[in-house]
Amino acid sequence: MSLESASLLDITALAPMVRVGTLPMRLLALDYGADIVYCEELIDIKMVTCERVVNEELDTVDFVAPDERVMFRTCERERDRVVFQMGTADPDRALAVALLVEKDVAAIDVNMGCPKEYSTKGGMGAALLSDPDKIEAILTKLVQGLSKPVTCKIRILPSMEDTVRLVQRIERTGVAAIAVHGRTREERPKHPLHCDFLKAVSGAVGVPVIANGGSLDMVKSFEDVAAFRSATGAAAVMLARAAMWNPSVFRRQGLLPVQTVMEDYLKYAVRYDNHAFNTKYCLCQMLRDKVESEMGKLVKTAQTLSDICAAYGMQAYYEEVQVLLRSRRGLHPPETPVTLGGVTTMALRFHRRDYPPEITPKMFLLEWCRKEKLEQPHYHTRPGSRYRPISDRLFLSTVTVDNKQYRSTLWEKSKKGAEQAAALVCLRVLRLPEGRRGEEQQQEEESGLGGKRKRAVAPPLLAAAPPQEEQEEEREVNKKIHLSDREAETEVTNGNHHKTHMP
Repeated sequence: MSLESASLLDITALAPMVRVGTLPMRLLALDYGADIVYCEELIDIKMVTCERVVNEELDTVDFVAPDERVMFRTCERERDRVVFQMGTADPDRALAVALLVEKDVAAIDVNMGCPKEYSTKGGMGAALLSDPDKIEAILTKLVQGLSKPVTCKIRILPSMEDTVRLVQRIERTGVAAIAVHGRTREERPKHPLHCDFLKAVSGAVGVPVIANGGSLDMVKSFEDVAAFRSATGAAAVMLARAAMWNPSVFRRQGLLPVQTVMEDYLKYAVRYDNHAFNTKYCLCQMLRDKVESEMGKLVKTAQTLSDICAAYGMQAYYEEVQVLLRSRRGLHPPETPVTLGGVTTMALRFHRRDYPPEITPKMFLLEWCRKEKLEQPHYHTRPGSRYRPISDRLFLSTVTVDNKQYRSTLWEKSKKGAEQAAALVCLRVLRLPEGRRGEEQQQEEESGLGGKRKRAVAPPLLAAAPPQEEQEEEREVNKKIHLSDREAETEVTNGNHHKTHMP
């Protein structure tokens, strides 16, 4: 069943949950019977810098940030069931992110209900509830610019009349469904759910309303879902905490023991190389009051997926998966060129210290082109995102030589570095001299740069270190790569850095 063909009537969905809604949890929820799964909220300003990368080792599609962190990982198994939820306050940026992920997800959702500061401080999440004009602008932009369904998730407003008016205004933008949490922005799980608000909203619009917020009081197993849907008049039900505590809440046959569920979850975490700290977090949510048990203590002190598997007696499974992944890794080792979309790529980085003064891969490539009577190399360099300040950008460069294109898959901290990395890939693919230290004599003879190097070479004591201005530049660009509090949290959430050997 794909979301596009579904009526969205009488379905259950895994709610978007920060630190919980990563790939292992989504796949587990689908296994147990969820019809639709939402990823955790991902912030547009970070996602818009990402590059889509096919990860052949894990058989996933990864959206990789310039610092090589995987911000969003998905796979074919969920492609027609996963809803990508973003945090945004900007229509143009929202559309840019949606277009980036559109072909790998079933629908796009905008978070308009999260009351947490990391979401609201940028005008996102529940902050949008006080700005209906911006809500309309964002949703209209997405509906008109995408081929996939667009939805949103909101909280109720203090008054039922205002809530109904807002939902009716949202419906007019053309969204496919509206998820509504039956509490206000200020209320928390300890406050009772306003089923009367949900019922009023469900009766006021023609699009499906997905009811959310009943995990504590109303839904403890799948048997309770029908009653919750009836009490709210909603077309569908979305589960958050009930699913976080035990994802088998989606099983029509009833709940499974938590131990079984945790082992099933851990298998997916290992299979898809989920970050160990994110895996620990999700397991601890399932342990709940047993988090201080012997098992809980082993999980909390674990530092790697291997440690976690040892706590559950699953070392054999862990080793089995590692053997599988190593065999796949051999198909594309780190320095194997991979051609995608007409561009030959390798995971190579330019380190200035590896080359003598005044000698660079670009110089060697240019000299080779002249020797072969080819047009000089042409470089097309782009920053990671037009939405980030110039001083905070990373760069990729593609070099064209003899009508063929070459690029490193690793982002560099400067335009010059990105161009050098692209030239390095080209030289490596063509098996040409690169100009590295210790290889000078043979490479000078082959490249014709011998005379230039002899004129430029520094005294021996100085040649071993980059020039002072380059050291200063390195220190400066390193200042640019930093994480905000929210980004640091995302690193622990999605955590795993992208494997540099992936195409």
